Amino acid sequence: MASNITMNIFIIYTGGTIGMVQDESGTFVPFDFDLIKNNLPDLSRVDYKLTVHSFDPIIDSSNMNPEIWLKMAQLIQDNYEKYDGFVILHGSDTMAFSASILSFLLEGLQKPVILSGSQLPIGEIRTDARENMMTALEIASTKHNGVSVIQEVCILFDNKLFRGNRAFKYNSAKFEAFRSPNYPVLVEAGIHLKYNFEALLNNTDKQLILHHKLDDHVGVLKLFPGIRPDTIKAILDSNVRSIVMETFGSGNTTTDQWFLDLLEGAIKGGKNILNISQCKVGSVELGRYETSQGLKAIGVLNGYDMTFEAAVTKLMYLQGEFEDQERVAYWVEKDIRGELTIND
Repeated sequence: MASNITMNIFIIYTGGTIGMVQDESGTFVPFDFDLIKNNLPDLSRVDYKLTVHSFDPIIDSSNMNPEIWLKMAQLIQDNYEKYDGFVILHGSDTMAFSASILSFLLEGLQKPVILSGSQLPIGEIRTDARENMMTALEIASTKHNGVSVIQEVCILFDNKLFRGNRAFKYNSAKFEAFRSPNYPVLVEAGIHLKYNFEALLNNTDKQLILHHKLDDHVGVLKLFPGIRPDTIKAILDSNVRSIVMETFGSGNTTTDQWFLDLLEGAIKGGKNILNISQCKVGSVELGRYETSQGLKAIGVLNGYDMTFEAAVTKLMYLQGEFEDQERVAYWVEKDIRGELTIND
């Protein structure tokens, strides 16, 4: 699949650890893309034509928000026809949120959009930044018979390429920062790039559609034994259209009537409640156990095996698309970008 043709890659540099330096106090602060380029001598040995768009000011990923997501999506659409692939350098803390929302905003993507970064700054001796960056560029430029092999939004970290809306950050102390337990790795980078072709999205018969609206009126209810009714009521009564409810095991909750009554009241009042599991592996199975049968009966929605990041951003996307809550409820249970596996 290698090619001697020069590949045009568009790099969006948002910030993150990959481009940080230490100031006089020893604190890591963001720097510009020149720092990255100067620490990547291998760039002169590969046949890529790189164009870089740096956010100004550079963004710590903890400050990521829907406005910035829309700007990134717009940048990709504006440059879509001119480039073979896109690499987004991004802080790892919220990378899975950004990858998930971009997968929803960029419908019918036929080119790779790969988010990457590092656990150590690129100027450090033992950094993972150089390998992550070079591997992301190689995968972003890979074509077969003139068609991009990767046609979706992904995360590249520690020699593994994950579907962006299936991955989450699980470790802040190792180079292996991300996992995707409910969906296979798309590419493993060893001596050669090993592609899992059966797991890849194929959008070759589609056209890119950019979605322009997000509605962030989304709440989160994480359950724990002993949670107070007034705590739950405060969340259910908040100014949101939908609530991601993180439950136990395969979607289970207390069967206390007061709890079911609170949820039913919120649903009858027009709110959507989406059930995802606190477990990182496995899927919600509403109605399988007695402890979730009551939820299904009152209209709680099934999030199946979606990550928390995918669930939150999918609701933002769908609420931006539809004012009708019933349409949001319908589509949130459907697989629209490879983000969930329906097990009914």
